[in-house]
Amino acid sequence: MTSASAPRLSAAQVLICGAAIVTLSMGVRHGFGLWLQPITQAQDWTRENFAFAMAIQNLAWGLFGIFAGMAADRFGAFRVLVGGAALYGLGLYGMATASSPTLFALTAGVLIGAAQAGTTYAVIYGVIGRQIPAEKRSWAMGVAAAAGSFGQFLMVPVEGWLIASFGWQQALMVLAAAVLLIMPLAAFLREPGFAAAAAARREQTIAQALREAFGYRSFQLLMAGYFVCGFQVVFIGVHMPSYLKDQGLSPQVASYALAIIGLFNVVGTYVAGSLGQRMAKRHILAFIYLARSVAITLFLVAPLTPASVYVFSAAMGLLWLSTVPPTNAVVAQIFGVAHLSMLGGFVFFSHQIGSFMGVWLGGLLYDRTGSYDIVWYISIALGIFAALVNLPVRETAIGRGPARAGAAA
Repeated sequence: MTSASAPRLSAAQVLICGAAIVTLSMGVRHGFGLWLQPITQAQDWTRENFAFAMAIQNLAWGLFGIFAGMAADRFGAFRVLVGGAALYGLGLYGMATASSPTLFALTAGVLIGAAQAGTTYAVIYGVIGRQIPAEKRSWAMGVAAAAGSFGQFLMVPVEGWLIASFGWQQALMVLAAAVLLIMPLAAFLREPGFAAAAAARREQTIAQALREAFGYRSFQLLMAGYFVCGFQVVFIGVHMPSYLKDQGLSPQVASYALAIIGLFNVVGTYVAGSLGQRMAKRHILAFIYLARSVAITLFLVAPLTPASVYVFSAAMGLLWLSTVPPTNAVVAQIFGVAHLSMLGGFVFFSHQIGSFMGVWLGGLLYDRTGSYDIVWYISIALGIFAALVNLPVRETAIGRGPARAGAAA
């Protein structure tokens, strides 16, 4: 952790550059569902082949996120962001040129998953935690999450247009070049306390921080809830375009639906971050998860029309990534910021296990049953479960004895 006397980056610099990086990284990945049918039809693969690669991507993102978080906490975010951007470009190129499901899983799955670990929330939130005062931290995290949502709103229609105009392979090549813009943006997030990649002084070792967190009940409950978040949003994000097309709706409806999710999530994540400054974050999280189950239920029982899709997308957009600011703010509030990227990475790994299950089960059960119904029902039940497990979370700073009782403030 940077020392209290170390100079800080300006809040505007952190938020503008961090938000731009998240916009690019999250904006690209939110549109991957648009490639499901073009790639499977062109390559004569099954939906399960595509879904498995996306599942591997989410799992790799979560797993590598732990190590990206450790590196960012120890040496600063800059080098992690640059390496992540390089992997992102390479992974998108490989996704365009893969000639077999195995190569596709290695590039679209492992490489892009590792790239996202180094260019998204865990790393950026570590910078925010270290550079933004505690009284503004939840709000600032909401701003960064809103940027990711704006990226979805901005990038998904662009990706749909690129596919329609240039074909799915050339569209991926364009995106491979675009994500390299993360590199110059990362230069503005060089943190003063990590000069020359020097290790920052900490009051806990990594092993001590992990023992403390995994032995703490509230951390376990946050991880359980985040599993559900991953299951729901990635299943919907990847499989809803194909679900709507199977029901006879045009591909444009799916593109607009994903864009609407992104647009409304700009509002949802910002509001969740702002409310987290004044309300119990566990109550915000419980409401979000329960509201998702209600929204999915109403979507399934209502007649399916473009209008009902857009209403559902708006509702889900308000709830989409709005779990991210309060979840990460609670982790910072309980344990402090010295190991925030790493602990956030572990919580996010749980999210990504859920993502793996949601996207993979979506493809597997569709291929087996010809329907997504079972996965929709699982999503509803999991939302109720997540609402319940977040209610007992304790948000107060963990006690570490007189010398360190205030470290988590």
